[in-house]
Amino acid sequence: MEKVSDKYTEDRMLVKAAAAGDQKAFEQIVLKYKSMVAKVTMGMLGNYADAEDAGQETFLRFYRSLHQYKGDAALGTYLTRIALNVSLNEIKRRASRKWLSLEERHAGYHADRHSFRQSDNAEVVEKALSQLDTKYRTVVVLRIIQGFSTKETAELLGLPIGTVLSRLARAQEKLKPILQKLEE
Repeated sequence: MEKVSDKYTEDRMLVKAAAAGDQKAFEQIVLKYKSMVAKVTMGMLGNYADAEDAGQETFLRFYRSLHQYKGDAALGTYLTRIALNVSLNEIKRRASRKWLSLEERHAGYHADRHSFRQSDNAEVVEKALSQLDTKYRTVVVLRIIQGFSTKETAELLGLPIGTVLSRLARAQEKLKPILQKLEE
């Protein structure tokens, strides 16, 4: 348990230094958490270019609000929440651009997918996730892909634990036929 405490203390010290203008401290935060943020944004958006943009926006928003981080939540949890909000905003923007075809929307993903994911299975999972309603996709990304506990997922989303469990079960039900169809 002491190492966990030290980890959080280190993060709080990095944030404090970054807020005081130490650029190297902020760079350390980015290096430490960029992979985690990328998993969230890629899981939510399923498109490499959009996920990369969302990741950059996540760290930009965090940088602008360094003074607001109080250390009450783990820094990884805090950044996950920002990445989730940025991704959800992008999903809303996509919905408002209905004229854009599915092929155009995912063109960047096909060109760059190997640099982000090497596995064909990961590609199938990403395509399946993109077909889920946002409320289900969010729970799957946080709970299964990111590995947050059910309680942590509920806290991040501001939902009761029962709702998270229900959405996770429904997401799994919905994913099964989608995955079977994609694997054919």
